[in-house]
Amino acid sequence: MKHLNITVSGKVQGVFYRATIKAVADQLGIKGFATNQDDGTVLIEAEGDDFSLELFLEFCQKGSDKAIVEKIDTTETDVKNYRNFEILKKKSL
Repeated sequence: MKHLNITVSGKVQGVFYRATIKAVADQLGIKGFATNQDDGTVLIEAEGDDFSLELFLEFCQKGSDKAIVEKIDTTETDVKNYRNFEILKKKSL
């Protein structure tokens, strides 16, 4: 099990990107959340096994039909043991 912080840049807000990512996360057994950021990016925290996270990242490159993903940055951090995958309204810092 590992934990990734993923920041997705491009046209990823207002195009059902987070809803699409949640559906894929649920299918793959990925736990965590996705939330819009003030700078127009989407922040995703995702936890799962290596294989599931690899497939999830591939899908993050595509996103929803109307999304245009320009860049994805990932950082591996400590596992937080999320119970499910959620769409959050806004990341509270």
